[in-house]
Amino acid sequence: MQHWKKVTLAGGGLAMAAGAALLVPGLSTLAADHLDPPARTDPSVDPTPDRAADIADLYAWHTDTSVILALTFAGPQATSQPGTYDRDVLYTINLSNADPRTTADIPIRVRFGPGNVAGSYGVSIGGIPGVSGSLSGAVETNLTKDGVTARAGLFDDPFFFDLQGFKDTAATGTLSFDATRDFFAGQNLTGVVIEIPKDRIANGDNPVDVWATTARFGGQL
Repeated sequence: MQHWKKVTLAGGGLAMAAGAALLVPGLSTLAADHLDPPARTDPSVDPTPDRAADIADLYAWHTDTSVILALTFAGPQATSQPGTYDRDVLYTINLSNADPRTTADIPIRVRFGPGNVAGSYGVSIGGIPGVSGSLSGAVETNLTKDGVTARAGLFDDPFFFDLQGFKDTAATGTLSFDATRDFFAGQNLTGVVIEIPKDRIANGDNPVDVWATTARFGGQL
């Protein structure tokens, strides 16, 4: 099963979007979520969930000069736990800036692996437009090459969600959300953030679609 989340950047070629699928007339918008699908990612259903391959959220936004892509996964978790780095999982952030909009014109691939020091990890990011070869280095480090900056590691979960309010609303039919309750407060997840010059992604006034997938080597998700 393909595990993915999609957002659309539109309006003069690029515009701000984050977190969930945006509805576009005539275009399907499938999406994944935290601990989804439960049969593969929820420890209450599967005692050995595939947390490393579980996409949490995909965020995409831009400044006047840059596009920032942020893929989070393997969350939420306690703040004392290290990041989740699985060498057998391939993470791909796909960008489409031309028709057909379901074809990835710019697939950016991320993999992790053990570092030179016992217990350390590194990241390799390939397919970044304008970057020769891969952008690679240690996790928890700002990496730069050919005008691109990236960082992979442990981050505060940026997604705000009142889980209790959701459950109460579903049970009673009365909106019961509380802006002061955040289920993900004090919890972390693993992620990768990439900042790329905007002119390497924009294609005139074409909208840019962004979605992410995970795949495990040696088996199908």
